[in-house]
Amino acid sequence: MTAATAAAWGDIQKTLSQRNPGIKVLFSPATVQGKEAPSSIVKAIERVNHNGRAELIILARGGGAVEDLFCFNDERIVRAISESSIPVITGIGHQRDETLADLVADINAHTPTAAAEMAVPSYEVLRIEHQKRKERLLASVKQRLRYESDQLASLKNRLKNLPVNATSLREAKMKTVMLKQKLEALDPHAVLERGFSLVQQTDGEIIRESEQLREGQELTIKLPQGTIKVKVTEILS
Repeated sequence: MTAATAAAWGDIQKTLSQRNPGIKVLFSPATVQGKEAPSSIVKAIERVNHNGRAELIILARGGGAVEDLFCFNDERIVRAISESSIPVITGIGHQRDETLADLVADINAHTPTAAAEMAVPSYEVLRIEHQKRKERLLASVKQRLRYESDQLASLKNRLKNLPVNATSLREAKMKTVMLKQKLEALDPHAVLERGFSLVQQTDGEIIRESEQLREGQELTIKLPQGTIKVKVTEILS
């Protein structure tokens, strides 16, 4: 947003083209010097907001005398910038210049060229950043591929250690059944089920021979079904 014949418009076009050739620019001409400037700039701002296509407004004017920039201190321009629904970057004058429009803008650049640089990221910078993201993504995929390959190799090794045919599987199954039967035979409860009983002292020690006994001693006898307590009245052998 500047004068159609202003050098600022040429500088902005050149900067935008260099930084990002594919950017689309809408030009909203305005008078940027003299008595008619405030109303012209306000109309330009309102026109862009009403149009609704722009994402950002650059309000620019090249350097000049302080009197030439005085219009940017006008209250109407200040209010229009403040009420704009689209963010505004100002690039007015030179490094030393500052107006009320600069103070109320979302971002203040000191020159039209600087405003254009702020508005558009460099295509080359974007390209480099994108390339770095691609490299990081590729490295991540390769790392995941290595991990999955290691997992697959581990599974293959485990498969190799399994029985290789049906005969081996049957033999392994029969061996498992035999081991199960042996464990069941050694189970104390299974012994009791066959008609045996378990004699213990009151402290839980198992009685294996008569020498462990004395007359009057209390014992616990575990049967297949239930438990009884007895007292020794006589030791025969």
